[in-house]
Amino acid sequence: MSTTSSEEDSGLTPDQLQFFNENGYLVVPDALPPSTVAALLDETHRLLDSFSLADHPMTRFSTGGEDGTGDDHVGDAYFLDSGSKIRFFFEEDAVDASGNLTKPKHLAVNKIGHYLHGLSPPFASLLKTSPASSSSPGTYIPDLRARPAAVARALGFADPRCLQSMVICKQPEIGGAVPPHQDSTFLYTRPPSAVGFWYALEDATLENGCLSFLPGSHRWAPIEKRLVRKAGANEGTEMVPNDGPRFPPGEEYGEDKRPVGRSREEEEYVPGEVKAGSLVLIHGNLLHKSERNTSEKGRIIYTFHVIEGGEGRVYDERNWLQMPPGEGFTPLFD
Repeated sequence: MSTTSSEEDSGLTPDQLQFFNENGYLVVPDALPPSTVAALLDETHRLLDSFSLADHPMTRFSTGGEDGTGDDHVGDAYFLDSGSKIRFFFEEDAVDASGNLTKPKHLAVNKIGHYLHGLSPPFASLLKTSPASSSSPGTYIPDLRARPAAVARALGFADPRCLQSMVICKQPEIGGAVPPHQDSTFLYTRPPSAVGFWYALEDATLENGCLSFLPGSHRWAPIEKRLVRKAGANEGTEMVPNDGPRFPPGEEYGEDKRPVGRSREEEEYVPGEVKAGSLVLIHGNLLHKSERNTSEKGRIIYTFHVIEGGEGRVYDERNWLQMPPGEGFTPLFD
């Protein structure tokens, strides 16, 4: 599906921007050309095949309990130091009580993170804004739709920064459920500003655990808790009450925007089945989730998150993810 130069320059059409603002999410079909999807899958399989188990701490990724706000999130040094590295985290059901894998390693990994956008040239290419910007790792993709920088500009970012990136493998038969959560709980700025860019590298369906969204919840669901590093500890994370702003700036946000007469439990989630190559944008306050994958077909996605790095936004030193050394989080604007 082709786009005009004005659509590419704007990142989002007016209708797309309106849908995102009203619902808190947006699906952009065919955002990645097939050749790029293939290249990213090839890189994913190369990473899965090449990492060593010899010195791996067998860290498993935990989703934080039934409601996503529990205290059992992963928090060892291998995880906490991953902001400037590429590291591998296993599905909870892929490791037995003795710490041994119950599946081949390429079918046991839940997540690869969190600096793919800095250390993997194929993934870094998605952030390139022009051929001139491709001198550093990553090759400019000429037919990439909805370029992240252009999308961020359309969403009102002044200085968008990519702070983490991940490949998530919803593995066949053991792919864990992710309970309802909000991304700004884990990637907090004062005030909240996170937006997720979620790319399907394989079809995501109801059968293999696609995302589901609670439309409009970004307007009324506050960021009540935050995942932070435990104070005075070299390892460990915990959920703490959020004592800062709970919504982005704007009169459209607030707990009084909640639909009258309906509890959170009565709200209906909308499934987001998407084809490979699709981009899903996710507001940091939006409640979303995914179910277990008990099917024989997995799904692989790539996601990165953008926060506002401009004036008036503070990235808290308690956040579990800290800035990599040097220039800090990766700017989207050249």
